[in-house]
Amino acid sequence: MKNIFQDKIILVTGGVGSIGSEIVSQLLKCNPKQIRIFDNRETELFHMQHKLDNPNLRFFVGDIRDKERLKMAMENVDIIFHAAALKHVPLCEYNPFEAVKTNVYGTQNVIEAALSENVEKVINISTDKVTNAINTMGATKLLAERLIVSAQCYKGNKRTVFCSVRFGNVVGSRGSVIDLFEKQISRGSVVTLTNPEMTRFIMTTAQAVNLVLEAAEMVQGGETFILKMPVFKLKDLCEISIEKIAPKYKKNPKDVEIKVVGLRPGEKMHESLMTEEESKNALETDKMFIMLPEILLIRIKDIEKRYNGAKRTGKATYESDKEKPLNKQQLKEILTKEKIL
Repeated sequence: MKNIFQDKIILVTGGVGSIGSEIVSQLLKCNPKQIRIFDNRETELFHMQHKLDNPNLRFFVGDIRDKERLKMAMENVDIIFHAAALKHVPLCEYNPFEAVKTNVYGTQNVIEAALSENVEKVINISTDKVTNAINTMGATKLLAERLIVSAQCYKGNKRTVFCSVRFGNVVGSRGSVIDLFEKQISRGSVVTLTNPEMTRFIMTTAQAVNLVLEAAEMVQGGETFILKMPVFKLKDLCEISIEKIAPKYKKNPKDVEIKVVGLRPGEKMHESLMTEEESKNALETDKMFIMLPEILLIRIKDIEKRYNGAKRTGKATYESDKEKPLNKQQLKEILTKEKIL
Protein backbone atom coordinates (compact mmCIF):
# COMPACT_ATOMS: atom_id res chain seq x y z
CA MET A 1 0.00 0.00 0.00
CA LYS A 2 2.90 2.34 0.68
CA ASN A 3 3.71 2.43 -3.03
CA ILE A 4 0.37 4.09 -3.78
CA PHE A 5 1.11 7.11 -1.62
CA GLN A 6 4.88 7.35 -1.95
CA ASP A 7 5.94 10.67 -3.53
CA LYS A 8 2.30 11.76 -3.91
CA ILE A 9 0.79 15.08 -2.95
CA ILE A 10 -2.28 14.37 -0.81
CA LEU A 11 -5.05 16.67 0.47
CA VAL A 12 -7.17 15.76 3.51
CA THR A 13 -10.30 17.87 4.02
CA GLY A 14 -11.45 18.00 7.63
CA GLY A 15 -7.88 17.06 8.42
CA VAL A 16 -7.91 17.97 12.13
CA GLY A 17 -10.94 15.80 12.97
CA SER A 18 -10.76 12.33 14.52
CA ILE A 19 -10.68 10.50 11.17
CA GLY A 20 -8.85 13.18 9.20
CA SER A 21 -6.00 13.44 11.69
CA GLU A 22 -5.61 9.64 11.82
CA ILE A 23 -5.49 9.53 8.02
CA VAL A 24 -2.68 12.07 8.15
CA SER A 25 -0.79 10.04 10.77
CA GLN A 26 -1.05 6.83 8.75
CA LEU A 27 -0.09 8.54 5.49
CA LEU A 28 3.08 9.93 7.05
CA LYS A 29 4.33 6.33 7.28
CA CYS A 30 3.97 5.97 3.48
CA ASN A 31 6.54 8.62 2.48
CA PRO A 32 4.28 10.99 0.54
CA LYS A 33 5.83 14.02 -1.07
CA GLN A 34 3.43 16.30 0.78
CA ILE A 35 0.22 16.16 2.83
CA ARG A 36 -2.04 19.19 2.84
CA ILE A 37 -4.37 19.48 5.81
CA PHE A 38 -7.46 21.53 4.95
CA ASP A 39 -9.80 22.65 7.73
CA ASN A 40 -11.73 25.71 8.92
CA ARG A 41 -10.63 25.29 12.56
CA GLU A 42 -7.63 27.58 12.89
CA THR A 43 -6.76 26.79 16.50
CA GLU A 44 -6.77 23.04 15.97
CA LEU A 45 -4.66 23.43 12.83
CA PHE A 46 -2.18 25.42 14.90
CA HIS A 47 -1.99 22.73 17.59
CA MET A 48 -1.67 19.93 15.01
CA GLN A 49 1.12 21.80 13.26
CA HIS A 50 3.14 22.01 16.46
CA LYS A 51 2.32 18.45 17.52
CA LEU A 52 3.41 16.79 14.28
CA ASP A 53 6.20 19.22 13.32
CA ASN A 54 6.85 17.57 9.95
CA PRO A 55 8.34 19.41 6.95
CA ASN A 56 6.13 17.42 4.53
CA LEU A 57 2.94 18.84 6.03
CA ARG A 58 1.14 21.96 4.87
CA PHE A 59 -1.72 23.53 6.82
CA PHE A 60 -4.52 25.24 4.90
CA VAL A 61 -7.20 27.31 6.61
CA GLY A 62 -10.32 27.11 4.46
CA ASP A 63 -13.89 25.85 4.16
CA ILE A 64 -15.18 23.35 1.60
CA ARG A 65 -18.07 25.74 1.00
CA ASP A 66 -15.53 27.94 -0.81
CA LYS A 67 -14.75 26.33 -4.19
CA GLU A 68 -12.08 28.83 -5.19
CA ARG A 69 -10.18 28.17 -1.97
CA LEU A 70 -10.41 24.45 -2.62
CA LYS A 71 -9.03 24.86 -6.14
CA MET A 72 -6.01 26.73 -4.78
CA ALA A 73 -5.43 24.01 -2.17
CA MET A 74 -5.68 21.27 -4.82
CA GLU A 75 -3.04 22.58 -7.18
CA ASN A 76 -0.83 19.60 -8.21
CA VAL A 77 -2.64 17.28 -5.77
CA ASP A 78 -2.78 13.56 -6.66
CA ILE A 79 -5.19 12.13 -4.05
CA ILE A 80 -7.94 13.68 -1.92
CA PHE A 81 -9.44 12.20 1.24
CA HIS A 82 -12.67 14.11 1.80
CA ALA A 83 -13.48 13.87 5.54
CA ALA A 84 -14.92 17.36 6.12
CA ALA A 85 -18.61 17.28 7.08
CA LEU A 86 -21.22 18.22 9.66
CA LYS A 87 -21.73 14.89 11.44
CA HIS A 88 -23.71 15.30 14.67
CA VAL A 89 -27.28 14.10 14.17
CA PRO A 90 -29.18 16.42 16.58
CA LEU A 91 -27.22 19.52 15.51
CA CYS A 92 -27.96 18.80 11.85
CA GLU A 93 -31.66 18.33 12.71
CA TYR A 94 -31.83 21.82 14.20
CA ASN A 95 -29.52 23.41 11.59
CA PRO A 96 -30.58 21.57 8.43
CA PHE A 97 -29.49 24.00 5.77
CA GLU A 98 -26.05 24.36 7.33
CA ALA A 99 -25.74 20.59 6.86
CA VAL A 100 -26.84 20.99 3.23
CA LYS A 101 -24.27 23.74 2.61
CA THR A 102 -21.39 21.68 4.00
CA ASN A 103 -22.29 18.07 3.21
CA VAL A 104 -23.95 18.60 -0.18
CA TYR A 105 -22.67 21.85 -1.67
CA GLY A 106 -19.27 21.32 -0.05
CA THR A 107 -18.92 17.86 -1.59
CA GLN A 108 -19.91 19.18 -5.01
CA ASN A 109 -17.25 21.87 -4.61
CA VAL A 110 -14.67 19.17 -3.85
CA ILE A 111 -15.75 17.25 -6.97
CA GLU A 112 -15.64 20.28 -9.28
CA ALA A 113 -12.32 21.52 -7.90
CA ALA A 114 -10.81 18.02 -8.24
CA LEU A 115 -11.90 17.77 -11.87
CA SER A 116 -10.64 21.27 -12.57
CA GLU A 117 -7.22 20.46 -11.09
CA ASN A 118 -7.04 16.98 -12.68
CA VAL A 119 -6.69 15.14 -9.36
CA GLU A 120 -6.09 11.39 -9.68
CA LYS A 121 -8.37 10.01 -6.91
CA VAL A 122 -11.09 11.33 -4.57
CA ILE A 123 -12.11 9.17 -1.59
CA ASN A 124 -15.25 10.44 0.15
CA ILE A 125 -15.85 9.52 3.81
CA SER A 126 -19.51 8.56 4.34
CA THR A 127 -21.57 7.14 7.20
CA ASP A 128 -24.05 4.40 8.11
CA LYS A 129 -26.63 7.18 8.58
CA VAL A 130 -27.13 7.32 4.78
CA THR A 131 -28.78 3.88 4.68
CA ASN A 132 -32.57 4.27 4.89
CA ALA A 133 -31.86 7.86 5.94
CA ILE A 134 -34.37 9.30 8.42
CA ASN A 135 -32.42 12.35 9.59
CA THR A 136 -30.92 15.44 8.02
CA MET A 137 -27.32 14.34 8.49
CA GLY A 138 -27.99 10.98 6.82
CA ALA A 139 -29.94 12.57 3.97
CA THR A 140 -27.23 15.11 3.22
CA LYS A 141 -24.47 12.50 3.36
CA LEU A 142 -26.54 10.25 1.07
CA LEU A 143 -26.71 13.10 -1.41
CA ALA A 144 -22.93 13.45 -1.09
CA GLU A 145 -22.55 9.76 -1.97
CA ARG A 146 -24.81 10.17 -5.00
CA LEU A 147 -22.82 13.20 -6.13
CA ILE A 148 -19.64 11.12 -5.95
CA VAL A 149 -21.16 8.33 -8.08
CA SER A 150 -22.57 10.86 -10.56
CA ALA A 151 -19.19 12.54 -10.90
CA GLN A 152 -17.81 9.25 -12.19
CA CYS A 153 -20.45 9.36 -14.94
CA TYR A 154 -20.01 12.92 -16.18
CA LYS A 155 -16.26 13.46 -15.73
CA GLY A 156 -15.59 12.91 -19.44
CA ASN A 157 -11.94 12.24 -20.26
CA LYS A 158 -10.64 13.48 -16.92
CA ARG A 159 -8.39 10.99 -15.12
CA THR A 160 -10.11 11.50 -11.76
CA VAL A 161 -11.80 8.48 -10.16
CA PHE A 162 -14.26 8.79 -7.26
CA CYS A 163 -15.44 6.46 -4.50
CA SER A 164 -17.00 6.54 -1.04
CA VAL A 165 -16.24 4.65 2.18
CA ARG A 166 -19.22 4.01 4.46
CA PHE A 167 -18.38 3.89 8.19
CA GLY A 168 -20.10 2.50 11.25
CA ASN A 169 -19.63 4.08 14.66
CA VAL A 170 -15.97 4.88 15.24
CA VAL A 171 -15.54 4.05 18.90
CA GLY A 172 -13.50 6.53 20.89
CA SER A 173 -13.65 9.23 18.21
CA ARG A 174 -14.14 12.83 19.25
CA GLY A 175 -17.67 13.50 20.45
CA SER A 176 -18.50 9.81 20.82
CA VAL A 177 -21.00 8.57 23.40
CA ILE A 178 -18.15 7.46 25.68
CA ASP A 179 -17.15 11.12 26.04
CA LEU A 180 -20.73 11.91 27.08
CA PHE A 181 -20.77 9.06 29.61
CA GLU A 182 -17.52 10.29 31.15
CA LYS A 183 -18.79 13.86 31.51
CA GLN A 184 -22.00 12.65 33.13
CA ILE A 185 -20.15 10.35 35.54
CA SER A 186 -17.69 13.10 36.50
CA ARG A 187 -20.50 15.58 37.21
CA GLY A 188 -22.90 13.36 39.11
CA SER A 189 -24.34 9.90 39.57
CA VAL A 190 -26.73 9.59 36.61
CA VAL A 191 -25.88 8.44 33.07
CA THR A 192 -28.48 8.86 30.32
CA LEU A 193 -29.19 6.02 27.91
CA THR A 194 -31.45 6.36 24.87
CA ASN A 195 -32.61 2.73 24.80
CA PRO A 196 -31.02 -0.41 26.32
CA GLU A 197 -31.80 -2.50 23.21
CA MET A 198 -30.24 -0.05 20.75
CA THR A 199 -27.56 -1.67 18.57
CA ARG A 200 -24.70 -0.16 16.59
CA PHE A 201 -21.90 -1.31 14.33
CA ILE A 202 -18.48 -0.69 15.86
CA MET A 203 -15.09 0.01 14.35
CA THR A 204 -11.87 1.42 15.76
CA THR A 205 -10.22 4.52 14.33
CA ALA A 206 -7.39 2.35 13.00
CA GLN A 207 -9.87 0.04 11.23
CA ALA A 208 -11.70 3.01 9.77
CA VAL A 209 -8.53 4.55 8.37
CA ASN A 210 -7.24 1.23 7.04
CA LEU A 211 -10.50 0.89 5.10
CA VAL A 212 -10.04 4.37 3.68
CA LEU A 213 -6.48 3.62 2.56
CA GLU A 214 -7.50 0.26 1.07
CA ALA A 215 -10.28 2.00 -0.85
CA ALA A 216 -7.68 4.35 -2.31
CA GLU A 217 -5.77 1.29 -3.49
CA MET A 218 -8.77 -0.62 -4.91
CA VAL A 219 -10.89 2.17 -6.41
CA GLN A 220 -11.88 1.77 -10.05
CA GLY A 221 -14.53 4.48 -9.95
CA GLY A 222 -17.96 4.95 -8.39
CA GLU A 223 -17.80 2.28 -5.66
CA THR A 224 -18.91 2.45 -2.05
CA PHE A 225 -16.75 0.37 0.30
CA ILE A 226 -18.20 -0.99 3.57
CA LEU A 227 -16.08 -2.68 6.22
CA LYS A 228 -17.52 -5.81 7.84
CA MET A 229 -17.63 -5.08 11.53
CA PRO A 230 -19.06 -6.37 14.82
CA VAL A 231 -22.22 -5.11 16.52
CA PHE A 232 -22.69 -4.06 20.14
CA LYS A 233 -25.61 -3.17 22.41
CA LEU A 234 -25.57 0.35 23.77
CA LYS A 235 -26.54 -0.90 27.22
CA ASP A 236 -23.36 -3.03 27.37
CA LEU A 237 -21.21 -0.06 26.36
CA CYS A 238 -22.87 2.09 29.01
CA GLU A 239 -22.31 -0.47 31.78
CA ILE A 240 -18.67 -1.04 30.81
CA SER A 241 -18.08 2.73 30.71
CA ILE A 242 -19.48 3.13 34.22
CA GLU A 243 -17.39 0.21 35.48
CA LYS A 244 -14.18 1.68 34.03
CA ILE A 245 -14.74 5.42 34.45
CA ALA A 246 -16.46 5.77 37.83
CA PRO A 247 -13.37 4.77 39.89
CA LYS A 248 -11.36 7.52 38.14
CA TYR A 249 -13.65 10.03 39.84
CA LYS A 250 -13.69 8.17 43.17
CA LYS A 251 -17.21 6.88 42.63
CA ASN A 252 -18.61 3.42 43.19
CA PRO A 253 -19.93 2.06 39.85
CA LYS A 254 -22.91 0.58 41.73
CA ASP A 255 -23.97 4.09 42.78
CA VAL A 256 -24.18 5.36 39.18
CA GLU A 257 -27.78 5.24 37.94
CA ILE A 258 -28.67 4.57 34.29
CA LYS A 259 -31.63 6.70 33.19
CA VAL A 260 -33.42 5.74 29.95
CA VAL A 261 -34.39 8.94 28.09
CA GLY A 262 -35.55 7.72 24.67
CA LEU A 263 -34.31 8.44 21.16
CA ARG A 264 -33.02 11.87 20.22
CA PRO A 265 -34.43 13.75 17.19
CA GLY A 266 -33.49 11.87 14.02
CA GLU A 267 -31.96 8.90 15.85
CA LYS A 268 -32.48 5.23 14.88
CA MET A 269 -32.85 2.22 17.16
CA HIS A 270 -30.67 0.12 14.86
CA GLU A 271 -28.25 0.96 12.08
CA SER A 272 -27.98 -0.35 8.53
CA LEU A 273 -24.97 -0.21 6.24
CA MET A 274 -26.48 -1.80 3.13
CA THR A 275 -30.08 -2.03 1.93
CA GLU A 276 -31.67 -4.88 -0.01
CA GLU A 277 -31.60 -2.82 -3.20
CA GLU A 278 -27.95 -1.94 -2.72
CA SER A 279 -26.99 -5.57 -2.08
CA LYS A 280 -28.07 -6.48 -5.61
CA ASN A 281 -25.11 -4.48 -6.92
CA ALA A 282 -22.61 -5.54 -4.25
CA LEU A 283 -19.51 -7.70 -4.20
CA GLU A 284 -18.09 -9.26 -1.05
CA THR A 285 -14.61 -10.09 0.25
CA ASP A 286 -13.58 -11.49 3.62
CA LYS A 287 -13.19 -7.95 4.97
CA MET A 288 -15.69 -5.76 3.15
CA PHE A 289 -18.63 -5.22 0.85
CA ILE A 290 -18.09 -3.29 -2.38
CA MET A 291 -21.24 -1.68 -3.75
CA LEU A 292 -20.96 -0.98 -7.46
CA PRO A 293 -22.71 1.64 -9.56
CA GLU A 294 -24.87 0.45 -12.46
CA ILE A 295 -22.35 1.76 -15.01
CA LEU A 296 -19.81 -0.86 -13.89
CA LEU A 297 -22.12 -3.88 -13.78
CA ILE A 298 -21.99 -4.59 -17.51
CA ARG A 299 -18.43 -5.82 -16.99
CA ILE A 300 -18.97 -7.67 -13.74
CA LYS A 301 -16.69 -10.65 -14.48
CA ASP A 302 -13.77 -8.41 -15.29
CA ILE A 303 -14.52 -6.26 -12.24
CA GLU A 304 -14.48 -9.22 -9.87
CA LYS A 305 -10.89 -9.93 -10.89
CA ARG A 306 -9.93 -6.35 -10.16
CA TYR A 307 -11.13 -6.66 -6.56
CA ASN A 308 -8.89 -9.56 -5.53
CA GLY A 309 -11.39 -12.32 -6.14
CA ALA A 310 -14.48 -10.58 -4.74
CA LYS A 311 -17.75 -12.39 -5.41
CA ARG A 312 -21.36 -11.35 -5.53
CA THR A 313 -22.59 -10.95 -1.94
CA GLY A 314 -24.99 -13.49 -0.49
CA LYS A 315 -26.41 -10.99 2.00
CA ALA A 316 -29.75 -9.33 1.38
CA THR A 317 -29.04 -6.49 3.83
CA TYR A 318 -26.41 -5.52 6.39
CA GLU A 319 -28.18 -4.31 9.55
CA SER A 320 -27.07 -4.15 13.17
CA ASP A 321 -30.18 -5.87 14.57
CA LYS A 322 -29.74 -8.78 12.13
CA GLU A 323 -26.14 -9.51 13.23
CA LYS A 324 -25.14 -11.35 16.41
CA PRO A 325 -23.87 -8.70 18.87
CA LEU A 326 -20.64 -8.96 20.81
CA ASN A 327 -21.08 -10.13 24.34
CA LYS A 328 -20.08 -7.78 27.13
CA GLN A 329 -16.65 -9.36 27.64
CA GLN A 330 -15.79 -9.21 23.94
CA LEU A 331 -16.75 -5.54 23.81
CA LYS A 332 -14.69 -4.83 26.91
CA GLU A 333 -11.65 -6.51 25.35
CA ILE A 334 -11.90 -4.30 22.25
CA LEU A 335 -12.20 -1.13 24.34
CA THR A 336 -9.27 -2.16 26.53
CA LYS A 337 -7.04 -3.22 23.64
CA GLU A 338 -7.61 0.08 21.84
CA LYS A 339 -7.01 1.99 25.09
CA ILE A 340 -10.38 3.66 24.81
CA LEU A 341 -11.37 2.75 28.36
